[in-house]
Amino acid sequence: QVRLEESGGGLVQAGGSLRLSCASATIDFRINTVGWYRQAPEKQRDLVAYINRDGGTNYAESAKGRFTISRDNAKNMAYLQMNTMKPEDTGVYYCNARPDITMGPGSWGQGTQVTVSS
Repeated sequence: QVRLEESGGGLVQAGGSLRLSCASATIDFRINTVGWYRQAPEKQRDLVAYINRDGGTNYAESAKGRFTISRDNAKNMAYLQMNTMKPEDTGVYYCNARPDITMGPGSWGQGTQVTVSS
């Protein structure tokens, strides 16, 4: 059973923007840490950003200043706004929810493909 669903991926040119969305009908984002992860081809899945239950955020160095993670409590949605995108941002982006970032593994979506062309 898929508990998280990502959307918003696609093909964008370098310098462009995309906004990813994560939705869940069964997980309350207000009481969980929601994170976005990226998995490039033949590489491990890496944390890009997360937002905790208090609204605090944390970003990978590669995402700082370009990406913004946010949450809409009323809609129970989480977002990743990606600006000034680079080819190295290419990968499958996954949404994850868990009680705390230190706990694992949480629940995962099926991912959405993001491709940034140079």
